Amino acid sequence: MNIARIELYIIQMPLKSPFLTHLGAVESREGIIVKVTDKAGLFGYGEGVAFSTPWYTEETVKTSLHILKDVLIPLIKEHPIKRPEEAAQLFQAIRRNNMAKSALETALWDLYAKQESSPLAKILGGTRAKIASGVVVATDSTAKALQQIEQYLVEGYQRIKVKINPKQDYSFLAEIRKLYPELPIMVDANSAYTLNDIDRLKALDELNLLMIEQPLAHDDIIDHAILQKEIRTPICLDESIVTFEDAKKAIELGSCQVINIKVGRVGGLFEAKRIHDYCMSKDIPVWCGGMIEFGISRAHNIALASLQGFTIPSDISASSRFWEEDIILPEVQVNKGYVQVPNTPGIGFSLNEKRLQEALLSKKTFPF
Repeated sequence: MNIARIELYIIQMPLKSPFLTHLGAVESREGIIVKVTDKAGLFGYGEGVAFSTPWYTEETVKTSLHILKDVLIPLIKEHPIKRPEEAAQLFQAIRRNNMAKSALETALWDLYAKQESSPLAKILGGTRAKIASGVVVATDSTAKALQQIEQYLVEGYQRIKVKINPKQDYSFLAEIRKLYPELPIMVDANSAYTLNDIDRLKALDELNLLMIEQPLAHDDIIDHAILQKEIRTPICLDESIVTFEDAKKAIELGSCQVINIKVGRVGGLFEAKRIHDYCMSKDIPVWCGGMIEFGISRAHNIALASLQGFTIPSDISASSRFWEEDIILPEVQVNKGYVQVPNTPGIGFSLNEKRLQEALLSKKTFPF
């Protein structure tokens, strides 16, 4: 791919409003932007979506930065590649650290698509010109949740995801369902329950939910299979699916009926597409999850969600959902419930250099 240099930008921006789960509140987002430039002057962007603390996975911005600087970039420098798939295969020698891998691998995909003068969605095999958009409600107040839902429906979102936990589940959801009897609603538990809560989770069946996401332990597949046999609501796995093999085992065991694919969680677009393709072959619907990301990651998610198997509205909301001003141009917009898939080379978005500089904490350049 004739790489000339790789640049890492550490940025931080405040959210417009706090994002609340039982695991904690996110009020400000730190992240890593990767820029890979080739010798012809073309460049591709990726984004590291680890958080500042290890509440979602074991990775953090600092650990991702270490892996990028000291392991992955030197690997690419030592072993020149022709296509992004080769980077994904090269990175298999490094255990875990998937968000660091994805940050660099997605930048390589963007660069490669630009070298091929093709939209990234087309390079991946995407077939959709627009994708259905869903959004997350994450608050500790029923009144605030209802207010958010009302606003999101005005904005056209096609599916609502609500964060729940044992202190805020059935009565909270019943109030929402009472006011919105036909609204497509799914819930996300972020591993807040155990098998001791089976009766509590069974009670949610009567609320006609699209799915319940990751109700049990973040690294579990076995207990989810037991739970799925006991409840009618489809289980969707998120944190448990870190690799293609995880997805394969979960489907074979009957641990879920839906899978959430997050590019950062599984290590990049190559692995994400493998999981998508396998799920399609097994008639398991998938959707693209969000990570409170900046616009670069959102752009890669749009390209991925254009693939045929993404039949459920994804967590790809407008840039304005989290940011007063995003780091990409144009910003992602939701129009009548859909996000357009760009048809220009690469991810189809450019960097908002002014906003990037305002959010910049530090920068590191690695010449090749």
